[in-house]
Amino acid sequence: MAGVLDSVNQRTQLVGQNRLELLLFRLEGKQLYGINVFKVREVLQCPRLTLMPKSSPVVRGVANIRGSTLSILDLSLATGKAALDDLTNSFTIIVEYNNRVLGFLVHSVERIVNMNWEDILPPPQGVGTDHYLTAVTHVDGQMVEIIDVEKVLAEVAPVSEQVSVGVGSVEMHDRTSSSRVLIVDDSSVARKQIVRCLQGLGIEVVTQNDGRQALNYLKGLIAEGKKPSEEFMMMISDIEMPEMDGYTLTTEVRQDPAMGDMHILLHTSLSGVFNLSMVQRVGADDFLAKFQPDDLANRVLDRIRTTG
Repeated sequence: MAGVLDSVNQRTQLVGQNRLELLLFRLEGKQLYGINVFKVREVLQCPRLTLMPKSSPVVRGVANIRGSTLSILDLSLATGKAALDDLTNSFTIIVEYNNRVLGFLVHSVERIVNMNWEDILPPPQGVGTDHYLTAVTHVDGQMVEIIDVEKVLAEVAPVSEQVSVGVGSVEMHDRTSSSRVLIVDDSSVARKQIVRCLQGLGIEVVTQNDGRQALNYLKGLIAEGKKPSEEFMMMISDIEMPEMDGYTLTTEVRQDPAMGDMHILLHTSLSGVFNLSMVQRVGADDFLAKFQPDDLANRVLDRIRTTG
């Protein structure tokens, strides 16, 4: 595994082409799982772990890695399976999500595969709502499950969805109550976080589950004779989504004269490797790393002020 991520920093060229690369791994058993390489810092043999009293059972301990103390989460236990027991022969994937660096304990790490987001599909219907999948795909005839890491993190270390007292003002209330925002995110947890944050400001929200669904929705509005930028003061979109990512969605919106003037905020957990020049290249208006409710609220309120 020493060289498996040697060229990660060069992989940003895939961004904006509706492509991604998945690092494939296994927990217990033969099932393959995947994680976006963009979120991975490194892969290493499971380090020595120090137990932390009163921590979540999912946190198997903390480890000192390159001068930083990181929490190591058992991804098998976090997704409702049995805990990994052979730590000596297990691996840790060091990732950055939502401005947090941590480790995911897995049984083995396989390889990196280059994929098209169109081949990354929503979870099959019928799996219910109490699952940890955000998407699925197939590699060499085998199903690969992509875990909803935001759901895992929300359960292990919940973050507040409430906006702090003092954010916004009384005089803004009338303006927020007449404002609508389009939210695009494939994670049910992330959608709920954003919805609760904005509804707390009195803002009406409409949600879509991925970029393809959102683009079809916007085209449907146009077919009805409506102008999307008049229906919504802004669109808040995730970047990583099945079928069509947020960069491609932004590009498609910008290239359509009927909706090219929409205000677009990219809101993503890809904080550690995010390239600001890509936001400018695809034509997004703004970028914000997940999930800071006050920051999100202030971006939305600023947009209301500028359009008022």
